[in-house]
Amino acid sequence: MPTMNMIQALNDAHKIVMRADDDIVVFGEDAGYFGGVFRVTEGLQKEFGKTRSFDAPISEGGIVAAAVGMAAYGLKPLIEIQFADYIYPGYDQIVSEVAKMRYRTGGEWTMPMVIRTPYGGGIFGGQTHSQSPESLFTHIAGLKVVIPSTPYDAKGLLIAAVEDPDPVIFFEPKRIYNGPFDGHHDRPVKPWSKHPASEVPEGHYTVPLGKAAIVREGADLTVLTYGTMVHVALAAVEERGLDAEVIDLRTLVPLDIETIEQSVQKTGRCLVVHEAPRTSGFGAELVSLVQERCFYHLEAPVERVTGWDTPYPHAYEWSYFPGPKRMSKALEKVMAD
Repeated sequence: MPTMNMIQALNDAHKIVMRADDDIVVFGEDAGYFGGVFRVTEGLQKEFGKTRSFDAPISEGGIVAAAVGMAAYGLKPLIEIQFADYIYPGYDQIVSEVAKMRYRTGGEWTMPMVIRTPYGGGIFGGQTHSQSPESLFTHIAGLKVVIPSTPYDAKGLLIAAVEDPDPVIFFEPKRIYNGPFDGHHDRPVKPWSKHPASEVPEGHYTVPLGKAAIVREGADLTVLTYGTMVHVALAAVEERGLDAEVIDLRTLVPLDIETIEQSVQKTGRCLVVHEAPRTSGFGAELVSLVQERCFYHLEAPVERVTGWDTPYPHAYEWSYFPGPKRMSKALEKVMAD
């Protein structure tokens, strides 16, 4: 079976869905001829032509608005916002039109569109290329929110998102585009080719939306996380020698609450990890759900490891990023309580 990094897996997913459905169009800033700044859409214009893969002006509001019109008239736009930090000019269109169209038309119209965007830090991108705004979208009824953590999942989840009749916000953790990251920034980069999840089947397959993955089984602690932090969490629990169960949520909305409940009821302890700022981050929702549904099974308070409530600091990247040291302290605390 061929191995791929996440960029290659996402590119392959684009080609598979575009070959199967002529109504799918791909566009964004530099996403046509250039193939995107991360090359996720490389080669699409050459294979499918300029009417199905093309560049857009530097106007995120315009990109999303054009996609809304296309979707309303029967096309299936698969658009790219170059960085999640730039998605805010399109937020009004996403909240007021994309998320609401099915409801406001009584189900007569759907919005079969996917909005892809790289997110997260760990690349020295500073405050305007490192943000994690996923909670701004999980709060909006009518949107599905997906975040893969491996090449295998990236391809399968993207195909599933494109085939879904409702709009999907697809966040791609850019720190792990080319390889998994354990949080140790001072160590050599590891390629995906040495990771089992880099084995990506040829052709069509899907990873269902709304289904989490237990990436490490354990009995003493449940770790809930997604994106880059899946790999950081795995490294942290292994370094401490804990019998921890690590759950990769994969889809934030819809959330696989059943898998979460079963794990926390088994372990009695829970740690939530994400890159985004602490206040009103998606971790707060996870903590509340665990508290509501698993209260009588908990042996200790639910803990969080998150980014800080500050702009993403370029000079203090590894103080902001929830790395091994902060993970280790949180693991020690939740196990000691």
